Amino acid sequence: MLTIPVDDFIHLRLLEMSHAPALFRLVASNRDHLRPWLPWVDRMRVENDAENYILRSLGRYSTGTEAHFGIWFHGMLAGSITVERIDAWNRVAEIGYWLGREFVGRGIMRRSTAALIDYLIDRRAINRIEIRCTTANVSSQSIPLRLGFRMEGTLHQAAYLMGRFHDHLLFAITADEWKRRKQGGGAAMREPAAPAPHAPT
Repeated sequence: MLTIPVDDFIHLRLLEMSHAPALFRLVASNRDHLRPWLPWVDRMRVENDAENYILRSLGRYSTGTEAHFGIWFHGMLAGSITVERIDAWNRVAEIGYWLGREFVGRGIMRRSTAALIDYLIDRRAINRIEIRCTTANVSSQSIPLRLGFRMEGTLHQAAYLMGRFHDHLLFAITADEWKRRKQGGGAAMREPAAPAPHAPT
């Protein structure tokens, strides 16, 4: 399956059926952490739900409309980064992501997102990458901001979470803008690799 190297410690791997147990365990142990932003976590109640999710994602990958990757950090599944929408005609892609609580704050998502953007531009000829975050999710907003995306506007009541509607902030960057940032040595390219994880408790 498709693998995208990020650095010596991190790689992205297209989710496959053998990943279902690890994915289910990570979601189950992070429900409270993920629920405010990802309503689907409460629909993944048993391991078979993770299998069905991966099966659907592989079907969409085969049609070229989505790509769902696991983020592997020192050999552990740390989260997921997804190309949630690929518009091949207009060469636009939208990225979404999440991490287990114990992996937050290590630079994993910033570096993973940068690697996925490289893949989309270099391998899939994507010209515009978008990221959408709820206005309350400051942690998720920090990823596009640190990678040089611009905030293009607010999508009013674009998400229904926890029983009410929420606004989304729309961030975007074009292929030319990304390449210029890389040539200029943007922060995502200069900062050190993520440190080794603590032993599980």
